[in-house]
Amino acid sequence: MVDSYVYIITALLPLTAAMVVLQGNPYHALIIRGILGAVAALVYAVLGAADVALTEALVGTMLAITLYAVAVRSSLVVRLGVLQAVESQGFQAWVEGCRTVFSKHYMRLELVNYLNDEDLRQALNDKEVHAIYLPQHHTTEAVQDQALIRIPRLYEIMQAELTSPKTTLTCVTVADATEVKV
Repeated sequence: MVDSYVYIITALLPLTAAMVVLQGNPYHALIIRGILGAVAALVYAVLGAADVALTEALVGTMLAITLYAVAVRSSLVVRLGVLQAVESQGFQAWVEGCRTVFSKHYMRLELVNYLNDEDLRQALNDKEVHAIYLPQHHTTEAVQDQALIRIPRLYEIMQAELTSPKTTLTCVTVADATEVKV
């Protein structure tokens, strides 16, 4: 007969799986996924399937977690295209605001430098960057810098959490990026 501890260990499987699905932080989800694999390997070992337990421990837990960690790390990067010549204090403050907002969502900001506006817009069209920052020539107080964002979810995050009176946020489709006038 099966001892009662097997039922307790087996009950941990759906509990841990639910924790993985409900976890908001992708790095915490990876850790919980590792625990899920370890619990599954333990269940297999207790039930006498040592070969399946070893396979689960090596492939299902260690290899999968490593590959998931690489995928999560590379997918949480926001690439912002900027002009190389931009060095204003307003721009630096806006970038720091972006870093703060994105860090709340477990993302990091990577700046990609371009020589001119055309290259910047082409990078957005070619999907090399997720957003671009276009500084305006401030001849009057009414002119604002512009940020064009091609991913609607990033636009929603930035619009809700990033406050900058000197920068206008615009969500564009890829085809619209070349049509927006500077």
